[in-house]
Amino acid sequence: MSVPAVEVSDLAKSYGSTKAVAGLGFTLPAGSVLALLGPNGAGKTTTIEICEGFLRRDSGSVRVLGLDPGTDGERLRPRVGVMPQGGGAYPGIRADEMLSLVAACAANPLDPAWLLDILGLTSSARTPYKRLSGGQQQRLSLACALIGRPELVFLDEPTAGMDPQARRLVWDLIAALRTDGVSVLLTTHLMDEAEALADQVVIIDHGRVVAQGSPRELTTRDEQQLRFRAKSGMNTALLVQALPADCVVSEPTPGGYVVTGTVDPQVVSTVTAWCAQQGVLAEELQVGRRSLEDVFLELTGRELRS
Repeated sequence: MSVPAVEVSDLAKSYGSTKAVAGLGFTLPAGSVLALLGPNGAGKTTTIEICEGFLRRDSGSVRVLGLDPGTDGERLRPRVGVMPQGGGAYPGIRADEMLSLVAACAANPLDPAWLLDILGLTSSARTPYKRLSGGQQQRLSLACALIGRPELVFLDEPTAGMDPQARRLVWDLIAALRTDGVSVLLTTHLMDEAEALADQVVIIDHGRVVAQGSPRELTTRDEQQLRFRAKSGMNTALLVQALPADCVVSEPTPGGYVVTGTVDPQVVSTVTAWCAQQGVLAEELQVGRRSLEDVFLELTGRELRS
């Protein structure tokens, strides 16, 4: 059996009296993609930086490619690629210069020109970093993380600032990494990104794991959801009374209604009849499972966090 790419057990890290990470644990199997999700301040960045060897943990166990990142950094660095959210490049350096500089530090680097082409950066190769768009800076940062042929890649918000075309390109690249046996640990605030890419999702809040499993495991329950659109602000009390006792009705967005529970043809008929009684037409009716975003908000709350 291959050694897991990342093993974290009972990890703890505090800043003064604030517990950033409090007994967190998860495992990233080799050759798979794990999405570490959580609201701002949940402990994601601290956890990732400990795994990367940039921060020392207070307690707990962390193994990366079978090694301790706190003491085996020199042995780990050639085997790991890191894509920080901030980019980390010199403002005046050209894109091709930056990638060549990083390639010079690797024992067996990929061809920089080929990687620039794969990431759609050939036309911007001689553009200074500070003049690249946010999405182009992100793609250059990703190229720097991959140039050394890593066994494990840490990606922090890999598609932040990208347009849909660039975002899809990065998704395809991450899927190709998995196919080639590269392990990927990513953080993202885009739930559809995590749902599309990750073999396993770990949701953390206040420094602890609150849920983990495959996207399908986290979003599949006995209850389903019926979604429809109608006039906003309608009184749903009569609808709740007419539906089975296990059904819950909500209006998470103006005019966007959700019935959660055991959805069968009778429930659909009840909803459309109720709308007819209100003199409105139920539009865009959809029956399906909960989304990963639904699960995330249910576990971590809907309030904004700084």
